[in-house]
Amino acid sequence: MAKEQLQVLNKLDVAKTQWYHFTAIVIAGMGFFTDAYDLFCISLVTKLLGRIYYHKEGSDSPGSLPSNVAAAVNGVAFCGTLSGQLFFGWLGDKMGRKRVYGMTLMIMVICSIASGLSFGSSPKSVMATLCFFRFWLGFGIGGDYPLSATIMSEYANKKTRGAFIAAVFAMQGFGILAGGMVAILVSAAFKANYPAPIYAVDPIGSTVPEADYVWRIILMFGALPALLTYYWRMKMPETARYTALVAKNAKQAAADMSKVLQVELEAEQEKVEQISKEEGNDFGLFSSQFLRRHGRHLLGTTSTWFLLDIAFYSQNLFQKDIFSAIGWIPKAKTMNALDEVYRIARAQTLIALCSTVPGYWFTVALIDRIGRFAIQVMGFFFMTVFMFALAIPYHHWTLPDNRIGFVVLYSLTFFFANFGPNATTFVVPAEIFPARLRSTCHGISAASGKAGAIVGAFGFLYLADGIGVKKTLIILGVINLLGMLFTFLVPESKGKSLEEMSREDEEEKGTTTTTTDLRTIPV
Repeated sequence: MAKEQLQVLNKLDVAKTQWYHFTAIVIAGMGFFTDAYDLFCISLVTKLLGRIYYHKEGSDSPGSLPSNVAAAVNGVAFCGTLSGQLFFGWLGDKMGRKRVYGMTLMIMVICSIASGLSFGSSPKSVMATLCFFRFWLGFGIGGDYPLSATIMSEYANKKTRGAFIAAVFAMQGFGILAGGMVAILVSAAFKANYPAPIYAVDPIGSTVPEADYVWRIILMFGALPALLTYYWRMKMPETARYTALVAKNAKQAAADMSKVLQVELEAEQEKVEQISKEEGNDFGLFSSQFLRRHGRHLLGTTSTWFLLDIAFYSQNLFQKDIFSAIGWIPKAKTMNALDEVYRIARAQTLIALCSTVPGYWFTVALIDRIGRFAIQVMGFFFMTVFMFALAIPYHHWTLPDNRIGFVVLYSLTFFFANFGPNATTFVVPAEIFPARLRSTCHGISAASGKAGAIVGAFGFLYLADGIGVKKTLIILGVINLLGMLFTFLVPESKGKSLEEMSREDEEEKGTTTTTTDLRTIPV
């Protein structure tokens, strides 16, 4: 038997798309813009760091980061992100979404600036400082995942909720794009002002002393968009679902949403108190009741995000190595340090422009039409197909005449990652769990994804060295196939209210939910 929904929540569910929806998308989305910028820009400057701090006298090729240092620099932010997702996800359910939202942003601003500074000038001290601040940068970024998704899902109406949450996540595409463009502009400016010979001609002169400023400027720029968003985040009211269902303050929820929706809303304190007293909606995360109602869903959201991120981040972080392997970027010794940064950034920006950004917005356009399940299965399926298409005839793609074909297929795997599971794994956990556990469960799902990213960032490095790119791509294809299978554990949430999905609007006594309520594929 369904319970009568609170008026304030019903009004949010049926509200037409209004200005406040777009404001919320931009405010939450700028966090993701910053997140993506900060997490991906490091891959643009790792080769430059190797040239500056690990130059070997008399070597035929430029200096490069040792494997353990490269893995730490690339992966340490993910370790911080994983910790932040769990901690701030839990804190968002305890203290409220809004109160925690500002904390995460300030951590990101401070650590973005600090990651471009160094305590000392030796390679060891520079890398230690960089890793330390990037861990805490990741910690702040981690908090943005569950909080942004939960805030957007709780503000949105049920008709276009998927598109709104996906639009927040789609700002990642612009963040990746901005990372590439900032690197292009900074490296081009320094290259014009400080010309240098190629490495083969003058190994030491090919890396001008001013190159040390380049990577610092690129990393520190990530603080700017986050700083611009801070004021607006602090002005956002707490979500009505948290205020009414978790904090049990119907009057405040009605007052906040009256301003947002610009309509008069009744404060239904008696109904809130009645809901809080009823059995069946007070279970905790580690209860048998949660396991029965949502255990399968949590397994679905964590496993699919974990498997996706192994494939997605290992591709993204090591694009430059793949481009080098097929000859899209010239050999390192035929370039100077700044030219190498410029070319790597140009290649990654092209991939972002042609496949990453369009993929995100295809999801935004179609998620509320064809549903989360269909997009996720389709995305995993095509990622599997294209990964095998790259891997099996890998030698064919390394031949000079076929390099463009390789890049096209490689771009398509990114397109279907973003018009697919990379967006939907973010959207669904914000829709299917109860309000008092929503941020926590999203944080757990996102942390599982970052565990996959760590496997990708650390594992791919050693795997590609040990067994080669071809076999590594085959393994990634199998991982995508597993992701498609685990998608069948996740319910479809298209067109349903958050309370309907989390079953908070049901009486527990004497009722059971039929299997059709939790069907994966919409009927």
